[in-house]
Amino acid sequence: MPAQSRPPVLEAAPTGRVRRFRPWRLLPSPKGTPFTFTYAVVLLGTSLFMQFAAPDTVAAALQASSTDVTHLAQSPVLVLVASALWIAGGITSPFVVAFLVVLTALERRIGGLRTAGVFLLGHVLATLATEVPVGISVMVGHLPDSSLHRLDYGISFGVAASIGALAGLLAPWPRWLLLGLFGAMLLEDLIAFTDPMTDWGHLLALAIGVATWPLLRRRRGRPQGRSTRSARRSATTA
Repeated sequence: MPAQSRPPVLEAAPTGRVRRFRPWRLLPSPKGTPFTFTYAVVLLGTSLFMQFAAPDTVAAALQASSTDVTHLAQSPVLVLVASALWIAGGITSPFVVAFLVVLTALERRIGGLRTAGVFLLGHVLATLATEVPVGISVMVGHLPDSSLHRLDYGISFGVAASIGALAGLLAPWPRWLLLGLFGAMLLEDLIAFTDPMTDWGHLLALAIGVATWPLLRRRRGRPQGRSTRSARRSATTA
């Protein structure tokens, strides 16, 4: 008498699995976070150029990349891109660590394209919001003509917007801790009044990142919903 075949036994997937902390995931990688990794390599190259090139050559390159009123009026797209290829203060700037950690975390959650969009949105809008008033003030005589050539470059506006955006994807207590600490640092810089235009730009960029929360949360939730439905169909079919 032939033996009866037994139906396959489906084992339930383990739940409540504890994830191990992997510190290397805090930093960008070519495969996991290609946008942040590639951008970081570019910034490393420009920072080394700032460190070792002739001072006159560096000054000329930075001036050509500056998003001052004059350059924005002549070639806005070019200087908005070029200004984001440099780190104000060089490789020792605290924004270097913030760039690596924040953009890596953001890209792992929403992907490279949306991370680039958040960074670019903060960089462009905060730059225009700080430079346009300068141009208007010069026109009405409140500032000298030299203000039209104010040196302005760096990644800090984009990083500030990325911090604001990342906070919205975190759990409540780390979200408000991140916003509180970074916001307090920005307010301290503003009170010091060393570079008020840039300091206001940082606060505005942070607010721009916070304003992206509804869009990022909705976009982030869609693929997960589709994956869940697909898994349920597969389980039902099996």
